[in-house]
Amino acid sequence: MIQIVRANERHFSDYVWLKTYWLFSFAEYYDPNNIQFGALRVFNDDIIEPQSGFPTHPHHEMEIVTIVLEGEITHRDSMGSKTVIRAGDVQRMSAGTGLTHSEFNLADTPVHLYQIWIFPDEKALKPSYDQKTFSVDAWKNRLLPVASGQGLSDVVTFYTDATIFRSHLESGKSIDFPMQESRRVLIYVTAGDLQINNQRLKTHDQARIDLEDKLLLTAHAPTDLILIDVPSCKGWGYDRQTLKGERE
Repeated sequence: MIQIVRANERHFSDYVWLKTYWLFSFAEYYDPNNIQFGALRVFNDDIIEPQSGFPTHPHHEMEIVTIVLEGEITHRDSMGSKTVIRAGDVQRMSAGTGLTHSEFNLADTPVHLYQIWIFPDEKALKPSYDQKTFSVDAWKNRLLPVASGQGLSDVVTFYTDATIFRSHLESGKSIDFPMQESRRVLIYVTAGDLQINNQRLKTHDQARIDLEDKLLLTAHAPTDLILIDVPSCKGWGYDRQTLKGERE
């Protein structure tokens, strides 16, 4: 099953200093039918204006991944980390038992970033931090894992059985992605024109995918995308009979 959520169905908030699209319920946006997708809890598409940002605030029991698309953001936290996250960088905080941090755009141009929150597989982890830089060429015409809790090498690590991929597909290029019944996949199109099996997505559309045997991703124009593979978290959603329409 491939559920398409169109760009204009995302929740938009404009705080002047922050313009953001929330793919799931967040802050004052609440929809009981749009809380999470498997272990994926938050996907925010943020633009932060220069000389502004998020003051110090707390987190706990969450894996928080930041992917910067354009510009840079300066990060400080209670673990003593002070870093700058730039375009091409991926950063992860494991909030675990609790931490505080701030994020400010100290540059002269806006920063465009994705913030992704995933529930950890274990509670009461010690807070920790990881960050890596990736070359744009590394995800050209392939799905490049950039953050993962599945034991992959050369990625930002976190503590959930999940993986976040980036990809840039040239027009006409296709790639396969195998699926398992116990997994869910979210695909978010940063820009472009993407066909997923028999469904078509444009810029800022998303696909939430369950119970497909495999995915064939085909670009009909140069296309940038994020793919997130997460455990389905049995008991949190529908069972196979419901999703397949087999119940009376």
